[in-house]
Order: sequence, then structure tokens, then C-alpha cells
Amino acid sequence: MVFKRFMQALGVGGPSVETVLANPNARPGGYLEGQVHVQGGDHATDIEYVSLGLVTRVEVESGDSEYDTTQEFHRVRLTGAFRLEPGQRHDIPFRFDVPWETPITHVYNQYLHGMTMGLRTELEVARAVDKGDLDQVAIFPLPAQERILDALQQLGFRFTRADVERGRIYGVEQTLPFYQEIEFYPPPQYASGINQLELTFVATARHLQVVLEIDKRGGLFTEGHDAFGRFTVDWATADQTNWTAQLDNWLRQSAQRRGLFF
Repeated sequence: MVFKRFMQALGVGGPSVETVLANPNARPGGYLEGQVHVQGGDHATDIEYVSLGLVTRVEVESGDSEYDTTQEFHRVRLTGAFRLEPGQRHDIPFRFDVPWETPITHVYNQYLHGMTMGLRTELEVARAVDKGDLDQVAIFPLPAQERILDALQQLGFRFTRADVERGRIYGVEQTLPFYQEIEFYPPPQYASGINQLELTFVATARHLQVVLEIDKRGGLFTEGHDAFGRFTVDWATADQTNWTAQLDNWLRQSAQRRGLFF
């Protein structure tokens, strides 16, 4: 599959850039590959560099307010300086590694509402930087992540939305300054104790960390509160686990330890 985005850099008559992805789909820990085509304009141009950056939308809490920002979280410089003659084309092949902690954007070929992910091509000429539009990419779950999502679906949890929040999770091995939350409504058998379930994956090359946050329903005379559970999944044994039973057990144990019953 070929995926293209064209941008005109640095005014009329300047160089232009076309980024072509061989496949816009990837998984955490995988890669995107393709070529960047830089086309010379009406005059010779000294290009300082061409780089690619992976970008997502992040929700930031600041005091009593919240706002969204676009954050680049992984960058690769493809070239150093080179001279581009008028009309000359310079092709730059690339293989762009996708970080293990990259949030997922699609499950079962369905877009997760609330997610944004793109690859941005950046070109610098004479200290003027042209940041192009985002080439949208799709990040699909790893097999172990998919099995856990399958299990939640089998238990009756319904996906509502996903977002990326700036911050770190206590006790979790994390390198990026944000984490993804995938939100679900509970099925009837859990609904008496749970208002919402939030799932976070934090992957490394060695294992998958799974964080479950249970939003407890408040009663007539009690306030609701959150309960957390953290679990580590070994990549080698992930496909040997009955995740439906395991998740049900995790949820019930986490809830009971914190006084939630269903």
C-alpha cells in the first residue's frame, strides 16, 4: 500500500517534499518504512537536514484546567546537510522504528475514537524549518495486547473511547512522558460496583505491563473512588493464558481488596 502526503516547503519556487509509506500500519516495537522524495525548486538550495517524527495528541492537566497538545515523541534524522540543485530529485529511503510504548489507534481494523497518530516530515533550509502536515498512521495492538482486549470483549466490556495523558504511572517501567488510557463500560455482572474500567498498556522489549483502573460507583452516602491493579505479562507465555478467566480473577481480587463487591 502506498500512502502519500505532499507539502510545498519554504514558499513559491522552493523545494518540495513527498513522503511515501510502503504501509501506514504498524505495531509497537515494529517499524514504518518508505521513502522521502525531496524535489528541487527554481534555484539551488542548501538543505540542512530532513527528519521524521512520530506525533500524537496528548491531554495535559494543569491546575484546574485541561488542554490538548500535539507532542512529538520519537524522531529520526534521515540526512545531514546536502545541496539540492534546481529541479533535482533526492530520494531518501528510511526504516522508522516505532517505540514499544507507542499508543494503539486501531483494534480489529476499527479506529479507536479519541486517538491521533501521525508521521511528520521536517525539512530545514537556512535555519527556516518547514514542519509538514501529518501523514496519518495506524498502530495496531501486539498479539498479547489483542488477547487481553479480546478477553475484555468476551467478558462483556464495551469500548467507549481512548486518549493519551501526560504523566507517569507509579511503579511502572515507563520511558515516554505520557500513557494511553482505553476506556470501557462494564457489563451487567460488574456494573453494581464499577462505573468504568480504564486499561493501559506499557510495553517493553521484555514484557507487557498492564494497568487496570476501576472507577467505583459512589453510593447514596459514599463517594466513588479509583482502584488500581498492575500486572506483568511475559511475551513468551502470553498465548498460553486463559485471559478471560485471568482478567475476571484480577478484577475481582483488585475490587475486593479495596472494598468493591460485585
